[in-house]
Amino acid sequence: MIVTAEELETIRQQAVDEYPRESCGVVLTRGRVRQLIKCRNIQDQLHAKDPQRHPRDARTAYFIDPQDLLKIGRLEGDGFDIAVIYHSHVDAGAYFSPTDKQQALIGGEPTYPAATYIVTSVVGGRAEASAGFRWNSGERDFTPVDVGVDGWAWHERVLFAVGRLWEQIGLGARRGRNA
Repeated sequence: MIVTAEELETIRQQAVDEYPRESCGVVLTRGRVRQLIKCRNIQDQLHAKDPQRHPRDARTAYFIDPQDLLKIGRLEGDGFDIAVIYHSHVDAGAYFSPTDKQQALIGGEPTYPAATYIVTSVVGGRAEASAGFRWNSGERDFTPVDVGVDGWAWHERVLFAVGRLWEQIGLGARRGRNA
């Protein structure tokens, strides 16, 4: 399993919420424990401060806030591994761009060879697609992978669907107020 249904829904919702800016984050794992960290994209601030060095804004690029990187680093120090690195593409497809590839490599080698990169396409404020990519050492490139959501157990699918239905008809909010 690359991501759970809940994680994928969170990733997609973050992409919609942050539209028209690229969203970003990671999923870390330690054994069976999983932790999704929504990161703040500071690309707009970098672009405003130094447009020569950072010619792209947050609509076409992301740069994870150093505070979030410190949090991720502390979790890695506690034995967590980065399993997923995700971001969105604004009004573009869910593909691994040449820039995505460049940023995922250091000296031609993957920074996180075991991580899956998930890209979510958000077009007009709607999440259109999500796709996964992982380093393929034989091809020396990032190649598409199934993000594993189709492999959920039947009870995970049912619980996820019921939760989404409750949210749509307002039971989740009402239930939360009464609890």
